Amino acid sequence: MKVVHFGHACVLLDTGTTRILIDPGTFSAGFEDLTDLDAVLVTHQHFDHVDAERLPALLKANPQAQLVVDEGTAPDVENATVARPGDTFKIGDQSVRVVGGQHATIHADIPIVPNAAYVIGDGAFYHPGDSLFVPDEDVDVLGLPAGAPWLKTGEAVDFLRAVKPRVAVPIHEKTLASPQMAVRFFDMLKPDGTEVRLLTPGEETAV
Repeated sequence: MKVVHFGHACVLLDTGTTRILIDPGTFSAGFEDLTDLDAVLVTHQHFDHVDAERLPALLKANPQAQLVVDEGTAPDVENATVARPGDTFKIGDQSVRVVGGQHATIHADIPIVPNAAYVIGDGAFYHPGDSLFVPDEDVDVLGLPAGAPWLKTGEAVDFLRAVKPRVAVPIHEKTLASPQMAVRFFDMLKPDGTEVRLLTPGEETAV
């Protein structure tokens, strides 16, 4: 699988026969030029995960792409499949399993919104959205949240240790002044057998 990180939570997964884009949000750049997508997946309704202004043009340029969104995003988009925890479906040659269900707590006074985390290809890639939900299957490559209002570095490390992927790709970094600092902690405290790999935004990388 090849992965392109477009900044923050947005990643493109390309198996050579199937192309899946996840969380094209406002903090990400470059995804708007993509074509030949098989699906666009959205984990939740927050603007840094779905850009309401750029999404329609992206879908118009990819009329064959299936739009899959969580329950909270569904009222704001058209012609979407709603993803709920426990759902499984196929996109091209890849299976997709929906897990989790809720956004991590930011503060007790802020409502918790739905969050659909996606396990792609029987564990080939896991995108947790804004959650620290640990799936019950082995994960090969993990999109690891690096920083957020709802996240402490220690919590991210514990999540990394619980999932134990072969490769952890730090994402959700745009809220940090120095993402490299978080990456250094991840690399220092990672579980045995895990590689932490910081991707160059916009660059296709085989993982």
